[in-house]
Amino acid sequence: MTSRRNFLMTAASVTAALGVAQIAGTAMAQGASAASGSAADLPKNPEGQSGRWRPTHRIGFGALPIGNAFFKTIPDSQAITTVEAAWNSGVRLYDTSPSYGLGGSERRLGVVLSGKPRDEFVLSTKIGRVMEPDAALGVRDEGQWHDAPSFKYTYDYTADGTRRSIEDSLQRLGLARFDIVFVHDLTPGNSELDDYQKQLDIAKKGAFPTLERMREEGIIKAWGLGVNGPESITSALEVAKPDIMLAATQYTLVNHDKALDGIIPALEKAGASIMNGAPLHAGFLAGRERFNYGGRPVPAEMLEKRRKMYTVAQNHKVDLRVAALQFANAHPVVSCVIPGASSPDQAVQNVEAFTTKIPAEFWAELRQQKLINEKAPVPA
Repeated sequence: MTSRRNFLMTAASVTAALGVAQIAGTAMAQGASAASGSAADLPKNPEGQSGRWRPTHRIGFGALPIGNAFFKTIPDSQAITTVEAAWNSGVRLYDTSPSYGLGGSERRLGVVLSGKPRDEFVLSTKIGRVMEPDAALGVRDEGQWHDAPSFKYTYDYTADGTRRSIEDSLQRLGLARFDIVFVHDLTPGNSELDDYQKQLDIAKKGAFPTLERMREEGIIKAWGLGVNGPESITSALEVAKPDIMLAATQYTLVNHDKALDGIIPALEKAGASIMNGAPLHAGFLAGRERFNYGGRPVPAEMLEKRRKMYTVAQNHKVDLRVAALQFANAHPVVSCVIPGASSPDQAVQNVEAFTTKIPAEFWAELRQQKLINEKAPVPA
């Protein structure tokens, strides 16, 4: 028998999806004209690689912005055309989460992907927060999300919570399976966690073995952690065999020293890889005056580092945003990069960045000025 909770979740998802679907046809047609490309044209991981599973395609789409991130309103039509533009540019790897817009990102992404051949793309989402409807909340700003729907969430890294979260995500997306599932925001830096160590212990007994069983049973292809810090990555490698880590903001053009000495050698030893998230630090390396996800001021040292990099980029007629995306993709431990996009133009520009040639002299000058680590690989 269907529980009241599942009925409410399904009804809310279906109602929202029907509302979006009314404009989806027009939006998809607009998205189709926004870009043209082929998945065959984008960088891929070579077949027969050693180590744990990696997605075929190295360039993906981060769906955080289409959840109305950074208190920015993204109309449904714009979100749909953005995803369509990415698809038409050849992108076949998509990452989302229940927390992105409290279900809004998954719902919008599903409008497009539910109509695509399922075997042609790789899809990842996350567990850790279980959504519950609460009509008393209404539509409001919540965290960094604008016009968040009337849902609240509780953290749940148990086995049951993992399964519930995955089932709810599939309903919102209108799809039957995921390829990758990440354990989300299990980090000491997450101020919402009542006790990080307690939650980590719960995940070690609940989420981690549950996802390993799902992989062994062929329900998913891979699992890992989606976090902004290294602590839980190294902890997971000690007790389990994750395949891929969504390491957001940890290996970027302006922030990679700690990763080169920390998570990267640990992942190399385990044969695991990085899905490189937030390679532009939420737009900072594209010229935005924000850094990562919080409302704090941009760190002064990052502003100075960006200024120096801009000067080098101007000397060599290089777009720093393009350089940042290519750098984020250059390390062999990185299996894929998922820049976000909130408009069709951004989605297309992200793809075009990986086909732009950057002169070797640019990278040499960055090294000479000690703006990048000598151990960091750069694009050929």
